[in-house]
Amino acid sequence: MAALAEEQTEVAVKLEAEGPPTLLPPQAGDAAGEGGGGTTNNGPNGGGGNAAAASSAGGDGGTPKPSVAVPAVAPAGAAPVPAAAPEAGAPHDRQTLLAVLQFLRQSNLREAEEALRREARLLEEAAAGCSAPGEADGAGAEAASALLSRVTASAPGPAAPEPPGTGASGAAAAAVSGSATCPAAPGKVGSVAVEDQPDVSAVLSAYNQQGDPTMYEEYYSGLKHFIECSLDCHRAELSQLFYPLFVHMYLELVYNQHENEAKSFFEKFHGDQECYYQDDLRVLSSLTKKEHMKGNETMLDFRTSKFVLRISRDSYQLLKRHLQEKQNNQIWNIVQEHLYIDIFDGMPRSKQQIDAMVGSLAGEAKREANKSKVFFGLLKEPEIEVPLDDEDEEGENEEGKPKKKKPKKDNIGSKSKKQDPNAPPQNRIPLPELKDSDKLDKIMNMKETTKRVRLGPDCLPSICFYTFLNAYQGLTAVDVTDDSSLIAGGFADSTVRVWSVTPKKLRSVKQAADLSLIDKESDDVLERIMDEKTASELKILYGHSGPVYGASFSPDRNYLLSSSEDGTVRLWSLQTFTCLVGYKGHNYPVWDTQFSPYGYYFVSGGHDRVARLWATDHYQPLRIFAGHLADVNCTRFHPNSNYVATGSADRTVRLWDVLNGNCVRIFTGHKGPIHSLTFSPNGRFLATGATDGRVLLWDIGHGLMVGELKGHTDTVCSLRFSRDGEILASGSMDNTVRLWDAVKAFEDLETDDFTTATGHITLPENSQELLLGTYMTKSTPVVHLHFTRRNLVLAAGAYSPQ
Repeated sequence: MAALAEEQTEVAVKLEAEGPPTLLPPQAGDAAGEGGGGTTNNGPNGGGGNAAAASSAGGDGGTPKPSVAVPAVAPAGAAPVPAAAPEAGAPHDRQTLLAVLQFLRQSNLREAEEALRREARLLEEAAAGCSAPGEADGAGAEAASALLSRVTASAPGPAAPEPPGTGASGAAAAAVSGSATCPAAPGKVGSVAVEDQPDVSAVLSAYNQQGDPTMYEEYYSGLKHFIECSLDCHRAELSQLFYPLFVHMYLELVYNQHENEAKSFFEKFHGDQECYYQDDLRVLSSLTKKEHMKGNETMLDFRTSKFVLRISRDSYQLLKRHLQEKQNNQIWNIVQEHLYIDIFDGMPRSKQQIDAMVGSLAGEAKREANKSKVFFGLLKEPEIEVPLDDEDEEGENEEGKPKKKKPKKDNIGSKSKKQDPNAPPQNRIPLPELKDSDKLDKIMNMKETTKRVRLGPDCLPSICFYTFLNAYQGLTAVDVTDDSSLIAGGFADSTVRVWSVTPKKLRSVKQAADLSLIDKESDDVLERIMDEKTASELKILYGHSGPVYGASFSPDRNYLLSSSEDGTVRLWSLQTFTCLVGYKGHNYPVWDTQFSPYGYYFVSGGHDRVARLWATDHYQPLRIFAGHLADVNCTRFHPNSNYVATGSADRTVRLWDVLNGNCVRIFTGHKGPIHSLTFSPNGRFLATGATDGRVLLWDIGHGLMVGELKGHTDTVCSLRFSRDGEILASGSMDNTVRLWDAVKAFEDLETDDFTTATGHITLPENSQELLLGTYMTKSTPVVHLHFTRRNLVLAAGAYSPQ
């Protein structure tokens, strides 16, 4: 099966030109390498599943479909990552040089070792006055063993296999085996290899302080006492300093090898931090020695990105005056070097307002980060003439009188003739032109719209649940086509399975020899090219060499995207049910992928902390969206396709401009990794869900949080607005589907003057007023939600008995 996967990757079928003649041009520096990360396979532990028939709201039962045996896929070996050549001329690279020499000696590369020693000896003579030889050799020998594993795993040439649980493959495998969070993207903060990080020595040098280690507790206690004795209006804002100061002071003590003082400092003050930082504090507690800091992502994140605090001018002046009077230079230096204080004029914020916005790895977002103009309006729909059905044109009414004939054509484009003032220019980014099949699909969509149920508090939707049986907790991704005719599931056994949920079975195109015999001029040529012998309710797609974490159908239902732990995104044809292209750009597992609402473009995000924008006929990404401090767990296109939203394990949501790749919005407020995103149908609002069980609502135009929905007790894995935007549905790992009143949640936002002077609004205290209904499953976490064109809710998940 591994050979089959390689063959499908090599034989990449050239796609027909779907896009416009002018493509979105790649930017300078956006080209990505093609190396794929190593992979692991769960083997017999990861199983595919069978989709059971739909049942009524909240029910998991139904007539099960025939079970299908799942063949095991052989795991692929992890490819070594090339290491950058060391700069031997820099004094701080001496330890790395010694580690390389030891590696060359163990690899029997004598000539290379002697050449490097001769060069290093010259450098040692030049740097002889910098440090004592005994101290340098001792430090180098100590570092050599610590760095040897990194050099061995990353140097070119033969390398020992990685032990289980290490490297990109091990991290992903560990996330799969312990998937207590949303299956679509494991909820741990991913660690990227040290070679991908900024220079470690330069990062650590900032903590080389000469302060008295015994005074750190006194400094922190003095500041804590001052803040606690401040006026109530300032106390909440100044309390934001506790966590970042605690972390940086602890890291300074550890770096300067004051281990006992660091341990005492941590034990004394870690209990004073906010509860939503407890996971980070557990990681921090493992850093007890200087050597531990070099490969730890938490330390690097704190050092390379300043922690952002938003404080009113009055509170800041109060803090500054206190530090100057006490001459507390230790804390003042940390504030100057490691913190970014965003000062605003006006009344200080309350404790509730602050708690609603903090919690991310880098603090709050700067106000300037959300000031860019965002075109959140919808593009003007093309004018399409819709022929009316015969039964709607004429007939007899109940009294036997003939109905009045209606016009043969009905122009539905009049609804969007008026240009939305918030919409982007029609040609801002090149979009594919509508094909005849796309126009027919839009006509069918509009006909379904006329039969749509108008939802509200008094008219809730029905819920149809698809339960995957015998999946053995191996279901990792689900998607449903826009017309609700197909459902796809990604599994931990590396397969993608596609089901037809209508009586129409799945058929493949005939072989080339049989196609040559078909009359191409016949009216039913599209039916004749399909092979009835291949008709079935289920198709299994093989090609990935790791668990499949993301799946997305194209709007025209001709293609399916899947992303995997093997670092690739694959494009599958739903006409031949074979892999057309394997897109290689991510070097680590890819957690999610999604097609644009207009097709052609798609986005992916993964363990390497970046999201990438692709086009189906390009092997390389068109844009690279970099800025997150941890894994990109979920991605979503804006309805107008001009923007991409990404949710990350760094507990932030970012909105990216497809035109230039810039980040135009940063949303903070979640207290756990983010696993679900969805835009409102009008494009103005964004809903996000995370492991903290909360659903947050955002106004994209103003860049503000406008709502908080509480009720779930576990990770929110899926969110979806109804077709008319009246209802928001949320699915969670707590085995419930909840329906929320979206109209009431946004009713106070119709005017543009709803914000306060601080740029923040007061959230409603009781979100239960917005909860319209809670629907329990038997024992099935809700992985995916979908509203049909008539506003029926489709939900899906794998049965997980307790």
